[in-house]
Amino acid sequence: MKISYLLLGLFLPVALLAQKKVDLDKFNVAVQYRSLPQYRLDSSYKTYNVEVEGTRLMQPFLKELTPEKSVELEGWRQLERAGHITIKLRFEDILPESVNVKERVETIKNKSGQVTGTRTYYRQEVVYTFAATAVITDYKGLHIEDVEMATRQQKHTYQSAEFANKAVADGYFFVNALNITNDLFKRSVNNAVHNLSNRITTNYGFRKVTGSDIMWVVDSRKHPEYESHRKAFQKINDVLFSMSADKPITGLREELAPAIKYFESIKKNYSSTSKHDRKLRYASYFNLTVLYYYLDDPQAMMNEAKGLRLNDFDAKDATGFEQTAMQLKNLFENNQVYTRHFSIDTTKFKGPFEKDAVTKKTK
Repeated sequence: MKISYLLLGLFLPVALLAQKKVDLDKFNVAVQYRSLPQYRLDSSYKTYNVEVEGTRLMQPFLKELTPEKSVELEGWRQLERAGHITIKLRFEDILPESVNVKERVETIKNKSGQVTGTRTYYRQEVVYTFAATAVITDYKGLHIEDVEMATRQQKHTYQSAEFANKAVADGYFFVNALNITNDLFKRSVNNAVHNLSNRITTNYGFRKVTGSDIMWVVDSRKHPEYESHRKAFQKINDVLFSMSADKPITGLREELAPAIKYFESIKKNYSSTSKHDRKLRYASYFNLTVLYYYLDDPQAMMNEAKGLRLNDFDAKDATGFEQTAMQLKNLFENNQVYTRHFSIDTTKFKGPFEKDAVTKKTK
């Protein structure tokens, strides 16, 4: 019996230590929401049209590319003309700045790996520039924004295929100048229009955003909170995954109430200043902060971020969360829209000079 009590005395502290040890593991959560404009225009503005200008040399290329059809302002309806805002594009010429021949030397080896000679390949490199601008105005003539889509300060390099003959490489651009210029212009215009679309959607549009975030989950199987922690996280993960940019999130807070209540209880049940308890509370503060961000509640997010700071375990995370909460709050107030989950039917938007069709009654 003495031996048994002695063994119990040795193993009991180890068992207690195992209960007090907690490992946290990162888990990803998938989310979808709608971005709100960074800059507020008149809330009645919902349509746009695009006009294109180009140099005489570039007119045939522009006619083929029709870049006006590729400019996308998400959440708005594009009209052929007379939208609430007009985006006027101006494309300049492709200008070569330098033409050089570059060489690459390749060693030739036999089956034994010995170098038996060299082989030289040549390619032509053309450094060129391209410029494009966009001017955005509204239908009343008010200037909104100037955008540099591409500037001459940006240098681009075209590389030909490699040739064994230096003379062929040296004359390649001049022999194929028209086709190469066509390809470079298409690439330049498409890139400029793509960048413009991203910019104006960020500034004025309503993009569907699909992304991911992280939460912390207890990863110590022997910990008493292991099963409950994972169950609460899984509920949050399922709800966030079900969110849609087009669907209101009304009712989801109530659906998540048990999971929120659980993470709140962790703060109370593990309230000591020990590293174990602070680490466990850290997961609660962190997870609730992330959750409230996607529930469009910046004030609740700010409260959790402050708690995370006072908890004093990886408190540096609080700074980023506080800044994000304030940005979200300002974004809502600037747009006078307090959710990022709502449907948009652009087919119902009408331009400032469009009128509803009038159907005449027949006798």
